[in-house]
Amino acid sequence: MEKLVWLVVFVNSFTFCSAILELTGTYDIEGTWKSSITLPCVYVPSQDFVQQTVIWTLERDQSPATIFRRDSSDDHILLSQYRGRVSVPNSRPGDVSLEIEKLEVSDSGHYTCKVTWRAQDKSLLTRERTTRVNVVKVAVTKPIIRPGALGFTVPKGARTSLTCSVSGSPPIIYRWFKGEPGGNAVPVSNHAVLMFESLQTSDTGKYYCEAENRASSQVIRQSDAVQLTVRGYQGTSLPLYLIILIVVLPVAVVCVVIAVVLCKRETKKDNPNEVTCPNSKNHTRGETYSGVNDKCTYEEAKSRGENNYTSQPVEKNEYETIGTVKNNDYATLVKATASEYELGDVP
Repeated sequence: MEKLVWLVVFVNSFTFCSAILELTGTYDIEGTWKSSITLPCVYVPSQDFVQQTVIWTLERDQSPATIFRRDSSDDHILLSQYRGRVSVPNSRPGDVSLEIEKLEVSDSGHYTCKVTWRAQDKSLLTRERTTRVNVVKVAVTKPIIRPGALGFTVPKGARTSLTCSVSGSPPIIYRWFKGEPGGNAVPVSNHAVLMFESLQTSDTGKYYCEAENRASSQVIRQSDAVQLTVRGYQGTSLPLYLIILIVVLPVAVVCVVIAVVLCKRETKKDNPNEVTCPNSKNHTRGETYSGVNDKCTYEEAKSRGENNYTSQPVEKNEYETIGTVKNNDYATLVKATASEYELGDVP
């Protein structure tokens, strides 16, 4: 009975370990020539087991060869034709998938992923999984022309592009033509994208592209022709009378400005020029005068000590009145003085 219990425990433990460390992936994968591919090999990590080695082998023509090996020292690529093209991720625990870039037809074959773990009791556990890879050359599909953000109708002077969109095995050769298939088309570019840096009205027309790769069929695919239209400037659509008005109006304004300037110059010639005339008579008094039409007008210079008094002209009769008033006041003052002296003599 005791032996039966131990047997059940051992079987359950083995089943549990197998479920945890089971490798999952794909049995058959078709890869495209010159493209990239990933051969999945994934397991669920367990704290009771530590990964020791990861080995990828290729069996082709019944001659297996090791491509990749990972151990405690580092990653190693053992076949020279795969160096720089294969890798195994190291950032995702439990993911030991093989990534192959730039597939060649000779990469077709059976790839085996073999992983070894070490248990806590120092025992080793190994699991394997095989994937068949078939590398094929896929001919290009019929190209589709996609316009830039401005579409197929673009204003003059703008920047735009036309893209020849295809799928198939790289490398793909592109050719652009201006015209229609079967007609007198003119080659314009050998790139997937046809660029127009500054569109001109002469760029208006139909365009199509061709695509070709090195697939066994060697078929050249042509797209349908598309119409690219370059719009002229909006100002060219104005009526004729508005164009004439726009041209004549600035000229008229310039003529008016020139006429006004010339008139001002003539007016300055007719105005009197201010001159200084010599005057020996009033020179000592600091008088100056200006000449108007060769005639001098005198102006008495202001004295350095200026005051706020203003002299007013006095008529002749006013002088006589003022003199009479002054004489009467003087006589009255004399009489008052004499009276004071006379009173002073009385004892």
